[in-house]
Amino acid sequence: MEWREVVEHPSLQDLPFKIETNQWGEIVMTPATATHGLYQALINEYFAGMKDKGGRSIIECPIETSEGTKVADFAWGSGAFFKRHGFRVTSFTESPEIVVEVKSPSNSLNRMEGKKQLYFAAGAKEVWFCDEEGDMHFFSPGGKLKRSELFTEFPERINIDIV
Repeated sequence: MEWREVVEHPSLQDLPFKIETNQWGEIVMTPATATHGLYQALINEYFAGMKDKGGRSIIECPIETSEGTKVADFAWGSGAFFKRHGFRVTSFTESPEIVVEVKSPSNSLNRMEGKKQLYFAAGAKEVWFCDEEGDMHFFSPGGKLKRSELFTEFPERINIDIV
């Protein structure tokens, strides 16, 4: 199934699951948790304060890969990225520079590792993992990084405690 067909299919509207496709065009659905959504929101809040670097944040970013369309939990693309691809697209044929996956019961470390390789093959410069405790793990195509090289000031841990 093509990604546009998935997005436009009436029976797939308003589902409480994240939808992706696999390498055979089959639909894969994963439920989200509140913690997962909070980490996405907090990562987005951080990037909202980085307007001086240009670019844009994308929550639930569909990226075409060699194994179907994967929907990154969060992504950041530079101004140059959006000049190449525009804003009004169904999915991106190239990965934005930064892609983030948030670990959850339905997004296992093995699944995240597989997506990481697909995002790099699609052009990502860095892939970040946020674990269930809010610890951030940064990767480049060359391997694990101590911290992001593109956003060096991004914290190594995200705190969701409000109190």
